[in-house]
Amino acid sequence: MLPLPGSPASSWAMYRVRLANIFSGADPRVCIAFWLFGLINNVLYVIILAAALDLVGPSVPKGVVLLCDVIPSFLTKLCAPYFIHQIPYPIRVLLFSALSAIGMLLIALTPPHTDGGTIKTKMAGVILASMSSGGGELSFISLTHFYGPFSLASWGSGTGGAGLIGAGAYALATTTLRLSSKNTIFASAFLPVIMLISFFIILPRKPMSRQAATASNRSEPLLIATDELDGVSDPREAEEEEGLLPHSSSLTESKPFVLSKSQSWGAAFLQNLQRSRSLFFPYMLPLLLVYIAEYTINQGVAPTLLFPLKDSPFKHYRAFYPAYNAIYQSGVFISRSSTPFLRIHNLYLPSLLQCLNLAILILQALYDFIPTVWIVFAIVFWEGLLGGAVYVNTFAEISDRVAKDEREFSLGAVTVSDSGGVCIAGFIGMALEVGLCSWQIKHGKDWCRQL
Repeated sequence: MLPLPGSPASSWAMYRVRLANIFSGADPRVCIAFWLFGLINNVLYVIILAAALDLVGPSVPKGVVLLCDVIPSFLTKLCAPYFIHQIPYPIRVLLFSALSAIGMLLIALTPPHTDGGTIKTKMAGVILASMSSGGGELSFISLTHFYGPFSLASWGSGTGGAGLIGAGAYALATTTLRLSSKNTIFASAFLPVIMLISFFIILPRKPMSRQAATASNRSEPLLIATDELDGVSDPREAEEEEGLLPHSSSLTESKPFVLSKSQSWGAAFLQNLQRSRSLFFPYMLPLLLVYIAEYTINQGVAPTLLFPLKDSPFKHYRAFYPAYNAIYQSGVFISRSSTPFLRIHNLYLPSLLQCLNLAILILQALYDFIPTVWIVFAIVFWEGLLGGAVYVNTFAEISDRVAKDEREFSLGAVTVSDSGGVCIAGFIGMALEVGLCSWQIKHGKDWCRQL
């Protein structure tokens, strides 16, 4: 932990020593590669959402873009953990990069709906990019198992940066630089090249090569053959050395699932389902809850959190929503970059606090009891901090507490929770926004119609 400001140990020299100790052993190539993985894998998702109005026009609900951008990713994360281990990581990266580029080109090269282009074709491109993002997330998070704790911290920071960079770059290109939406999305189709450079050039390959050599001796890469259990010592020492904390307080009492070499792939699939069930309450549920709450806020409540323009820093009601999004993304970036400095072990506490945020902001949309927009800004920033913290600490807890032989599968399987939460929130948000806006109009405030 870093010393508190004002304490005897808070000199700059002491901070430098503490920071050096925190990052001791971090491989710069690994950190750079995983930060870029997180950035590029998520930035296209953000760009698509930022371009929603330009993609479908004003007459189509923007929730259509959100659902097309999330549901394929959710289905990929739901199904892929049970078979994707058969595909080597280099092939996965090539496949996901190609899908992302093709999807963005399909969106960019389809004429606008006013010129005869079809929204269905654009949504097909969104679906391809979404599938790539979902498969990339579960693969890269699983890959952190081989590269240590700083790879996970770097991935989390990169995904947080994607929100700021993606939304900011699209706004900069289309407003300040006055590029068309088509040209901006076309340029983004070449971003997956950075992912290829990161994987094949920047990332050291030795940790993966050692694992591939070990896995080649197994009949099931994610399960332990019975003859490999002989002579295995208590894994707790190794787990504590490889976790994000120097010493974990209590590691999960988890014995690896055993698969005889004579068992079928069907038996392996059933055992993987059993493994997923054991992950639901400690890891999947809190991540699901926090995503439902925060994306319901972002998609369903935030468009109705409006104040009189004379009492706000804005000239148009349309400016509230992007401001909320930027503040939220700032909180996400900070908390997703925080695991080397601060760890949260009780995942349910921030998830429940996020649900409290949702309740407070719904009440604000209904009864307008918060006196100034600056307090809402603070709540939205807090929302981003909580959401990012639960995301990155969920995977950090898995890295610390799940047995080493179960860890790669567990890291990939749990990723389904965030996409599942966004899907549920997308449906809730579409209905909630309409209901809250109608309530406000009935009570004399039609600001939500002036966006």
